[in-house]
Amino acid sequence: MFYMKKVGFVYDDIFLKHEMPAGHPESPQRLIKILDALKNSDIWNNLIHIKPRRADEDDILSVLLSVHTKKYFDNVKTFKGYYDPDTYISDNSFEAAMFAAGAVIEAIDRCKKGGIERAFCNVRPPGHHAEANRAMGFCIFNNIAVGARYAQKIGYKKVFIIDFDVHHGNGTQHIFEEDDAVFYFSTHQYPHYPGTGRDSERGKGKGEGFTYNIPMQYGSGDKDYFSAYHDIMPGLVRNFSPDIILISAGYDIHSKDPLSDINVTNEGIQNIVRGILKCSPVTPHTFLPFIFALEGGYNLHALSESVLITIEEMLED
Repeated sequence: MFYMKKVGFVYDDIFLKHEMPAGHPESPQRLIKILDALKNSDIWNNLIHIKPRRADEDDILSVLLSVHTKKYFDNVKTFKGYYDPDTYISDNSFEAAMFAAGAVIEAIDRCKKGGIERAFCNVRPPGHHAEANRAMGFCIFNNIAVGARYAQKIGYKKVFIIDFDVHHGNGTQHIFEEDDAVFYFSTHQYPHYPGTGRDSERGKGKGEGFTYNIPMQYGSGDKDYFSAYHDIMPGLVRNFSPDIILISAGYDIHSKDPLSDINVTNEGIQNIVRGILKCSPVTPHTFLPFIFALEGGYNLHALSESVLITIEEMLED
């Protein structure tokens, strides 16, 4: 008998209020297009629709397990305009960012309580470039990093983070590079923005060996990504044996995306997601939660198709 997974879809219109200057690629239309694609599909009514909570200051700062600094948090709360050449902060951006981080927290909490098994957080602003002390690359707070620290607080001892965005998640890597309880795995175009993510970057101190980067050359495509997500990553997951897997889901790897030179097709996206979800049996846990949080993806049609493919796989695997 076919069993459909309990998949949460975390979203709120607050994410549309993070407004960008005309022509900025990280626009509210990204989420609107995703919603349209899902509502016009057969899976919309199979999802468990969840409103995000608002992260609180402690979630963002997390004194013992730091994510962002207090100085940065206080600064960004009142900042308006371009924080860096790419990252624009408008009147409602801070609130949207607090809810984006809170979406991942809410999804993790629901998994912990058994209400859902997996979740897709349809959020913006994205997060993986945000460093402890600065906004960067369209990102204000590091949503996945905030989620990982929250997961550790509520009893998930080992967190495995997967990042398939075309850009390396410099912020996530740097936040956890000395932590042996959080494994960071990334595939990304290299050389490319932000310039980090060489395969020699493996973590520091007690975190050495718990960062694994696979730089992808200009023009890499489905075969290269299949190898990364089916031949390499499962062994890393098996050895680390995480309690939860968090995914920075960046769809700017798509061949139609304007901000990359990677040629992954819809089939390639499907194979990446399948590779991730197939990691569940390689750990000793009978119930391994998977939380996806949206990062990049700037061709609206390719983005919405890719998210639909992702959630279809989440429901069926």
